[in-house]
Amino acid sequence: MGIKLRSTLFILTGVSAPAAVVAADSQAELAKQALNPVAALYSLPVQYNWNQKMGSSGNGIRSVTNIQPVLPFTLNEDWNLISRTILPIVDQHGLATGGFADQSGVGDTTQSVFFSPKKPTESGWVWGAGPALLLPTGSDKRLSSEQWGLGPTAVALKQANGWTKGILANHLWSLDHSSANDKAPVNLTYLQPFLSYTTESYTSFGINTESTYDWEAKEWDMPINLFVTQLFKVGRQPMSIQAGPRYWADSPEDGAHGWGFRVAYTLLFPK
Repeated sequence: MGIKLRSTLFILTGVSAPAAVVAADSQAELAKQALNPVAALYSLPVQYNWNQKMGSSGNGIRSVTNIQPVLPFTLNEDWNLISRTILPIVDQHGLATGGFADQSGVGDTTQSVFFSPKKPTESGWVWGAGPALLLPTGSDKRLSSEQWGLGPTAVALKQANGWTKGILANHLWSLDHSSANDKAPVNLTYLQPFLSYTTESYTSFGINTESTYDWEAKEWDMPINLFVTQLFKVGRQPMSIQAGPRYWADSPEDGAHGWGFRVAYTLLFPK
């Protein structure tokens, strides 16, 4: 899940000064919403991640393309419901010896639902909380936990003076693990603290971690992501592009090591 701020700079010829001010205010608000995981903003991010130095040989590579639609719903005048889905498409090579070294296909889906107040707190914090669900949609047993999972998720953030800071977290437990399943039970804590700064031209510079702790294996997966994001328009359609390196501060012995990178493209659909 990477969290993204979009930036845009465009020129409208023949537009009066008041209209230009309105357009600038609209872009500023869109930039803030795009940073907020529980904003009432329809979006479709497609995120590509590349990682290396994996597997027992240390020569394995894995790419994961996450399709992450965000759908907001109005519950009443005070509350929104935000649906966030992550569907991974995985391509990995050299992670094991023999005929199973290479796999490609769909991984397990994570579905999160946040109930979020429409207004920030008096101190300016925005928050949301709800359930997270793990769906065993993997197309190959090596790409799936083969278990349903359920747990809580929450997010809190504050935006002021160009800065956005916050944290997104969840925990997932197995619902249906049995001794017949050769996979370990799902018992995972996910933590994503994030910090970014937006310039006056709506360019975002940010850092986050997407750390997962496996309580069964007692191991961390901890990539640190640096990114720059640009919001722009094609016609009237706002969209963004994001790119940056990632470094694995910690990972299991056969997990990713060293440097990788991320590229993301997002379509935005303001209400």
